[in-house]
Amino acid sequence: MVKERVEVIVPATTANLGPGFDCIGAALELYNHFHFREIPSGLSIHYRGSDHISQSKDNLVYRAFCRAFELLSKPVPGVEIEITLNVPLARGLGSSATAIVGGLLGANAIGALNLAPETLLQLAIALEGHPDNVVPALQGSCQLCVQGQQGQWVFCPVEWHESIGILAVVPNFKLSTQAAREILPKSVSLADAVFSSSHLGLLIRSLQSGRVDWLKVALQDRLHQPARMELITGFKTVQAAAMAAGAYGVVISGAGPTLLALCAPENRERVGSAMVSAWAQLDIEAEAKLLNLDRQGGRVVIHSQPTG
Repeated sequence: MVKERVEVIVPATTANLGPGFDCIGAALELYNHFHFREIPSGLSIHYRGSDHISQSKDNLVYRAFCRAFELLSKPVPGVEIEITLNVPLARGLGSSATAIVGGLLGANAIGALNLAPETLLQLAIALEGHPDNVVPALQGSCQLCVQGQQGQWVFCPVEWHESIGILAVVPNFKLSTQAAREILPKSVSLADAVFSSSHLGLLIRSLQSGRVDWLKVALQDRLHQPARMELITGFKTVQAAAMAAGAYGVVISGAGPTLLALCAPENRERVGSAMVSAWAQLDIEAEAKLLNLDRQGGRVVIHSQPTG
């Protein structure tokens, strides 16, 4: 067992990106930090951040930590976990993915388990239930995740042109992923399926090329956003304000309620201010986060324990 203190740094993620429902996600330069230290027995969890999280065995970080040991039929060691939360919970920025990736990478390092990246990906997807947040959280950048007929996963990095800036505006209310999934339609028309697949293709090409005219069309969606926008107070008002300020498009980040605006990098402050002001008119506080693409994904830092 590694005796040093292990730090795991995991980026926030934004998923779906309009028509890319449950298959595309991007890692962002906003991070949760997880520190692991082996102790003689038991579990001790401490956290810093405005959101309350469980400090018992049902904590998602600890559940993922245990799963890595269980896979190899190894006993789970006693562990102290310190968590610094910068990614807000239940806001559509992949907080659960950071917990899962943090727990798996922490276990892999503490236990010297030597789990391959492919194995860690499969464990993460199984714990999360879908890949679009955990894959970029592990691998960084923008990732397209496709499942084959036999159930196997294919992960394809998507280039993100430097001329496309990222802005996340986070309102001060939560939206559960379960509620956001329950409101989705159980089936869609052939026309909507064609609309979605064609727009996803255009989205990938526009992200790669930086073609703004393509991007403005590509971000349109008929699968999940028409239903989910009804759960987000002020969605259309905030979206209109962003577009008037020069955004290329506004989409729901993950399950919401965070809204993601894509715009010229130099225009992010103006667009963010317009979106925050639009929500403020509805007596809703919001925070604009000017973000860049994280290209590393989850990483492990080993800190030597002080002696003497």
